[in-house]
Amino acid sequence: MQKKSAKLLVAASRRPSSAKLRQVPVCGYAPSVGEKFFVFDNSPLPVLFRSYYRGRFPSLWEKFDGIVDEGRLLSTREVLNEIKDSSITTLLDWAKNHGEIFGTLTAEEGTVVGQIFAVRHFQQNIEQKKLYKGGHNADAFVVAKAAVMDGTVVTLEHHAPNAARIPNICQHFGILWLSLEEFMEAEGWEF
Repeated sequence: MQKKSAKLLVAASRRPSSAKLRQVPVCGYAPSVGEKFFVFDNSPLPVLFRSYYRGRFPSLWEKFDGIVDEGRLLSTREVLNEIKDSSITTLLDWAKNHGEIFGTLTAEEGTVVGQIFAVRHFQQNIEQKKLYKGGHNADAFVVAKAAVMDGTVVTLEHHAPNAARIPNICQHFGILWLSLEEFMEAEGWEF
C-alpha cells in the first residue's frame, strides 16, 4: 500500500478550481486491479443494503464482496458510528462483521483533517446542532483517508457551488470522488 504524503495535499490544493477532476475512468488514471482504493462515505452504503437484496442481486454482491476481500474498500470509524444509527439490519450486521474496513484515524489523516478545517469555508461542514447536541460528522475523515491512501471517495453527495460538501472538499484538495453508479462503472460492473 502506497500512502500519499500529507505534504502533497497542500500542493494539490493549489490546483485551479476549474480543473476537471471528476471523470470516469478516474481522470484517465487506470491502475491495475489491486491498486485502486475506494473510501466509502456513509451515504452509498444504506442505498446498497436497502435497495439491492443479496438474494436478488447475487452478481453485484459477489463483485462488492470481492473488493472488500481484496482490501480495496475502506472507510472510517466515523462512518461506522453513522452506520450504528441506521435501522437497516443487513447493513448493521455487515459493518459488525467487517470492522477492519472502518479504520481509526492515523496521524497522517489527522494532519489532513486539520488542513481541511483550516479552510474557513469547510468549517461549515460541521453542523451547529451536532456541535451542541453531539452527532457524527465523517466527511472530513473520509476525504482525509482518501488523500493519505491515494484513494477515491465514493459518496452520494453532489457538488454545489460554494457548498461545504464532500465533493467540494475533494475538488479543493485535488482528490477524486465518484457516485455509487460511477464507482460501479469505474470497476466495469454491468448487470
